[in-house]
Amino acid sequence: MTTDPRSPAAELQGSRCSGCSVAAYPAEDACPRCGGPAEPAALSGAGTLWTWTVQRYAPKSPPYQVPPGGFVPFALGYVELQEEVRVAAVLEADDFDQVRIGMPVTVTAGDGVPRARPTVTGEEDS
Repeated sequence: MTTDPRSPAAELQGSRCSGCSVAAYPAEDACPRCGGPAEPAALSGAGTLWTWTVQRYAPKSPPYQVPPGGFVPFALGYVELQEEVRVAAVLEADDFDQVRIGMPVTVTAGDGVPRARPTVTGEEDS
């Protein structure tokens, strides 16, 4: 598969089965449902927050490297995209009390990890 899901490009690159049309992320050479061939496909990035949690302690090192300002807790969750595939993403949330399961979010490819942010009204159609 020539598509790299870890690319820092804004568009999520997954795959879609040429037989049964199932979408996958990250991209797969074969369909996870039927085993048929899958082709690279851009995913919409529009979805809803399926579940989430807050990482309140620094991950093990290596591979994690503590940033110069120290570790800062962050939220991460699974987003169910319109293509019916769930993507793990860091949630860009300043206030964890505002995060809700089922809230509309937009996922973009990040530097190694997809990023999700709340969808602004009217953004769904752009």
